[in-house]
Amino acid sequence: MNNTEQQFLKALDDKLWKSADKLRANLDAANYKHVVLGLIFLKYVSDAFEERQEQLIELFNTDSDDNIYYLPREDFESDEEYQQAIADELEVLDYYRETNVFWVPKAARWKTLKEKAVLPVGTVLWLDEAENGVKLRSVSWLIDNALDEIEKSNAKLKGILNRISQYQLDNDKLLGLINTFSDTSFSRPVHNGEKLNLHSKDILGHVYEYFLGQFALAEGKQGGQYYTPKSIVTLIVEMLEPYSGRVYDPAMGSGGFFVSSDKFIEEHAKDQHYDAAEQKKHISVYGQESNPTTWKLAAMNMAIRGIDFNFGKKNADTFLDDQHPDLRADFVMANPPFNVKDWWSEKLAEDVRWKYGTPPKGNANFGWIQHMLHHLAPTGSMGILLANGSMSSNTNNEGEIRKRLVEEDLVECMVALPGQLFTNTQIPACIWFLTKDKSNSVVRNEKKRDRRSEFLFIDARNLGYMRDRVLRDFTSEDIAKVADTFHAWQRGEGYEDIAGFCKSVELYEIKKHDFVLTPGRYVGAAAQEDDGEPFSEKMARLTLQLSEQFAESERLEGEIKRNLGELGYELG
Repeated sequence: MNNTEQQFLKALDDKLWKSADKLRANLDAANYKHVVLGLIFLKYVSDAFEERQEQLIELFNTDSDDNIYYLPREDFESDEEYQQAIADELEVLDYYRETNVFWVPKAARWKTLKEKAVLPVGTVLWLDEAENGVKLRSVSWLIDNALDEIEKSNAKLKGILNRISQYQLDNDKLLGLINTFSDTSFSRPVHNGEKLNLHSKDILGHVYEYFLGQFALAEGKQGGQYYTPKSIVTLIVEMLEPYSGRVYDPAMGSGGFFVSSDKFIEEHAKDQHYDAAEQKKHISVYGQESNPTTWKLAAMNMAIRGIDFNFGKKNADTFLDDQHPDLRADFVMANPPFNVKDWWSEKLAEDVRWKYGTPPKGNANFGWIQHMLHHLAPTGSMGILLANGSMSSNTNNEGEIRKRLVEEDLVECMVALPGQLFTNTQIPACIWFLTKDKSNSVVRNEKKRDRRSEFLFIDARNLGYMRDRVLRDFTSEDIAKVADTFHAWQRGEGYEDIAGFCKSVELYEIKKHDFVLTPGRYVGAAAQEDDGEPFSEKMARLTLQLSEQFAESERLEGEIKRNLGELGYELG
């Protein structure tokens, strides 16, 4: 994006968030996201619908040999009849579905919401020509009615739009949000008089992602259940490069990995000079989520971006009610909850997924790894975020499972992450990258070399910057540094070990360390720059400096004791 587009999005973020954040006084952080995201969704689908209407009006009026939409003015007896014909054509549902635009019934269009929301409660409304009059009960009822109408008209959205009447918000609060959002257009962006080359889907996608991040911050620990920091998601996607095939996330939250995969395909298409929309036809996404409201968030996240998805028939526990039992995915990516203790059921005791050993009942980490491996295609690759303990723990069979994974040559790369990356936990984390095809026996992986019995360790703990006092983040350069190192190692092109950062090792080295996979054990310490001072001289100088500091410490301690004595205090 250019600077003007970035400025526009920043101003839009600030404006919408400032308005939405006023609800915090009336609602828990966990609830008000549903109200705000529901309204943003309604505004977007209405804007996209109007944008398509404008395109159709232009097509109806354009005479050309290849324009099948053209309506000749001379075919109508009067201008009034001609305008009525255009109005009727604009209500033909197929014109919208053919371009993947959601059909928005009149009762759900933003213009209707804005007009009716200001009327007194009890006013009789005609929301659609085919309906009898109904009484306006509240603004939240009006919004819920709009959501109902959209779900009825769009099968993909059935059951995924969260109703807001349950939150019992004042009419004035909702009217304030409607007025603020009314001043924003997702389809015709202009900033400082300059028309921007941003599409409605891109703007809404950005706003949705920004709001999810802000809500996660506001909710603290609970927010992490549905939101993985964007930079971590991007890092995993950039390393795995999922531009074709089946992509699966068994702990999908709000679907961040799928969104990043979509963006990756667009960038990849741009670099390769081919059609991104055509390339996206070669990707299919599968996900699962146990939390019902988060499951809806993810489905809505896909819907607004036009991403086809299969999230199973319902929200469900991944271990106990696998919604994709026959799936074998080309790419699996996940950030499951760390160190889950209460995940076990006796139904899982002899599960086919525990090919490398039964995971401990008190920790789900190696349950997640083996579930993902079970769903991985013979040539697939996966990346999973886990707590650091997974790299070294030997309790309750974890060490044995890790040993089997290494000996079976499934582990490809381990990345140690810096602390303070997550809104919901301070537990240090790492990324496991595993694959079932290190031999490079498949044509689509022809850029990769035979990596059997080789393992890459990357220590990224010193990368990143502090976004604020509590949260660390990666820059795009940090992400590129890690991803490029991984790809160079995979392809055998320009890779070299860097002390303190990365090291390629063979199986015997991991055996020497009892199958502990902590990168710090392998990469060593970063080389120190030679400052030109001989060691003996530096040692003498530092010893003298330390002696002087001890003497100064004793002097200050004596002064403090003397001053306290003068005040009548005595130290033991």
